[in-house]
Amino acid sequence: AEPPEGGWGWVVMLAAMWCNGAVFGIQNSCGVLFVSMLQLFGGGEDKQLAFKTAWVSSLSMGMVFFCSPIVSIFTDLFGCRKVAVIGAAVGFVGLLSSSFVSTIEPLYFTYGILFACGCSFAYQPSLVILGHYFKKRLGLVNGIVTAGSSLFTVSLPFLLRVLIDSVGLYNTLRVLCILLFILFLAGFTYKPLVSNAKDKEAGKKGKFRFPPEKKICNFSVFKVLSYRIWAFGIPAALFGYFVPYVHLMKHVKDRFGDSVPEEVLLLCLGITSGVGRLIFGRVADYIPGAKKVYLQVVSFFFIGLMSMMIPLCNVFGGLIAVCLFMGLFDGCFICIMAPIAFELVGAQDVSQAIGFLLGFMSIPMTVGPPIAGLLHDRLGTYDIAFYLAGVPPLIGGAVLCLIPWVHERQKLKGRAKPVDGETTEKMLENETTLASDTTEKPVKEMESGF
Repeated sequence: AEPPEGGWGWVVMLAAMWCNGAVFGIQNSCGVLFVSMLQLFGGGEDKQLAFKTAWVSSLSMGMVFFCSPIVSIFTDLFGCRKVAVIGAAVGFVGLLSSSFVSTIEPLYFTYGILFACGCSFAYQPSLVILGHYFKKRLGLVNGIVTAGSSLFTVSLPFLLRVLIDSVGLYNTLRVLCILLFILFLAGFTYKPLVSNAKDKEAGKKGKFRFPPEKKICNFSVFKVLSYRIWAFGIPAALFGYFVPYVHLMKHVKDRFGDSVPEEVLLLCLGITSGVGRLIFGRVADYIPGAKKVYLQVVSFFFIGLMSMMIPLCNVFGGLIAVCLFMGLFDGCFICIMAPIAFELVGAQDVSQAIGFLLGFMSIPMTVGPPIAGLLHDRLGTYDIAFYLAGVPPLIGGAVLCLIPWVHERQKLKGRAKPVDGETTEKMLENETTLASDTTEKPVKEMESGF
């Protein structure tokens, strides 16, 4: 059935926009929460406090992506609405329970795992359901939905700072639970569209047909060499990606004290990330095939370069300029992931291709910030951490440069195969014809002789 291109779909779009904003708004604002956690749980004797505290935020962001392959399977089995509603409920419980802990260790489970898993289960169905209601306007709708993340990333750090200063960290986490409760209600808007009479009949009878194993886990995407390179190159580039989001606020406090409003940096990241998604998403429409990957190469180059420039900024204005550029190319990297996946594996396998990639991304995004925290605890400064955080994006970007060349070779081989088959068939036909001619001639001669 053709998507309605509107109607109830606009309500679904707003619900998905809230989901995108609530999930990644909280995750991207973790730098403010990180500073507050250091002050609340800090002790003069703990020399590894930044390392321990960084695990909370990095676990949380990592689990959002780590669960993605599992969420895609559950979404196929049980539908978008059930998965989104249950996910939001789990996230609500995780965030609320985080506001009652007295030490940093329980936060690894309540905030780093329980809250993050709930966010993951709420987030992915919000992307899948859009394709049920929109086709011609899907690009526009995706742009609006992902802009929710930038909108919340811009506004939430200031709200969090005011709340933490006035009511403390625990009550701030309880206020954030309101966002998750609204997300829980928003999940009920994901009304599935039944495509044909057979599905309607099965729905009325309450039948549940378990799909075949190949449909649940589609590993055939890994047969595509260009996808394998992409699925390796992107995670390789992301070891330092999340480090600025976690540690930049503390770096600013260490270097400039309380004299500057460090939340402005997250504001810059959020604004230009939204602008980058709109600009580069449109630019990608004019770049043919797998050459869209070159946009990601450029974005990783600038993300790595800007990360290395953070320690060199001795004035706050320099950090603002760095964050503006970093946010712009961060938006570029994010907005063209789905179009590249479509080019590499095709529309039929794109859902699980993205799911597997997000799962691989969870590992470097989880490991990077704690390593940066450990370097800070040992060296007393974040300078080396930011320099090293800029290296993986440069390496990953260099790996991605191979993809367009490999993809073109694969396409040429794919075109050559049927041609070779046709040639072989023609040669066999010719041989058969020649053989029949040589056998027919003596027979005719013998017949004429008699």
